Amino acid sequence: MRIVILPDPAAVAAFGAQQLIGQLQQKPSSVLGLATGSSPVQLYKRLVQAVQAGQVSMAEVTTFNLDEYLGLATTHSQSYRHFMNTHLFDQVDIRLAATHVLDGLSSDPQKACSAYEALIRDQGGVDLQLLGIGRNGHIGFNEPSSSLVSRTRVKTLTEDTVAANRRFFQPDEFQPHLALTMGIGTIMDAKQILLIATGQDKAEALRHTIEGPVSAHCPASILQMHAKATLVIDKAAAQGLQESAFYQYIEQERQRLVTPSEQA
Repeated sequence: MRIVILPDPAAVAAFGAQQLIGQLQQKPSSVLGLATGSSPVQLYKRLVQAVQAGQVSMAEVTTFNLDEYLGLATTHSQSYRHFMNTHLFDQVDIRLAATHVLDGLSSDPQKACSAYEALIRDQGGVDLQLLGIGRNGHIGFNEPSSSLVSRTRVKTLTEDTVAANRRFFQPDEFQPHLALTMGIGTIMDAKQILLIATGQDKAEALRHTIEGPVSAHCPASILQMHAKATLVIDKAAAQGLQESAFYQYIEQERQRLVTPSEQA
């Protein structure tokens, strides 16, 4: 894993956005795996700015989102389809038909999950997968105890995840306890993975992810086994790492070795 520790959330968002921009400049027809939640919002804002400024285009891009709540319509303000339309798709030149989010109102969720897997394969797989991380180490909605080779499926959310997301729902509003999510095996099939995380509340999860054993107890720890996984975190999120100084030294040395074009 490549560990990049930056001063603050703004720097994390800027670095992450540049990774996506660089991918699209290198391969305009990229297949992107996208994430929702608070972490990617500022990243998407910077990506929108780059597209609107003409620095990059998403006209040929295909996207697959990690997950969606089971039981929410696409028009619901807390659906992940609504989130993506609001924060990215409606502001860039992407074809909406090329943006894929699992259907939270599917009459046959299991069949919808299998079809999602097939569609990803038909597109040649994901070139770059964006991830956040939950406080319990989940990626997508793959909660602790999830199989490390799992595929897209229905998952029950933990009480901790439900509680963490409760702030997005009104007190009298239906809040799903089930979700559709890419599996861990599906995520690991991506050619590259980019995880972004900020804040002290993610520090313990990142300690287990980076320095703990690979275990279903911390689903994100499987990223240790990926050949091209980059974790971009701020100093607050890095507080629990024993080898923080070493990771920063490694990144410093890496920057000395890469060519100017690779740094762009």
